Amino acid sequence: MARRLIIEADGGSRGNPGLAGSGSIVIDPVTGEVLAEVGRYLGVVSNNVAEYTALIEGVRRALAIDPDAELHIRMDSKLVVEQMSGRWKIKHPDMAELAAVARQLLTGTPVRFEWIPRLQNSRADAAANRAMDRRADFD
Repeated sequence: MARRLIIEADGGSRGNPGLAGSGSIVIDPVTGEVLAEVGRYLGVVSNNVAEYTALIEGVRRALAIDPDAELHIRMDSKLVVEQMSGRWKIKHPDMAELAAVARQLLTGTPVRFEWIPRLQNSRADAAANRAMDRRADFD
């Protein structure tokens, strides 16, 4: 049976577009242990670009931990969750390009997307804010 990993991902932009960052947390669902925390400073971009970047960086890190894992992706971005689940169309070219990158990374990987309220995504939000505050990436 494949190992499951939870990814909590969040992007933020101070202004839209504005100073932005993304945060991704990879969690072992059995123990609750945080296996990885990734923050990316993105410069000036929209909040949606930051959200997609958080998704992509979280998937990259989770698959680096276990390339055969089943992924449960939790985000407070209804837009990203619905677009990646195929329920909403992607009209903006930047979003379409980022969604294509995410889909390519997820090829052959069992994945489930879940929208969660913002308050339940505080760890990823904190990582995104840390990247913005530092104006630097971290792993």
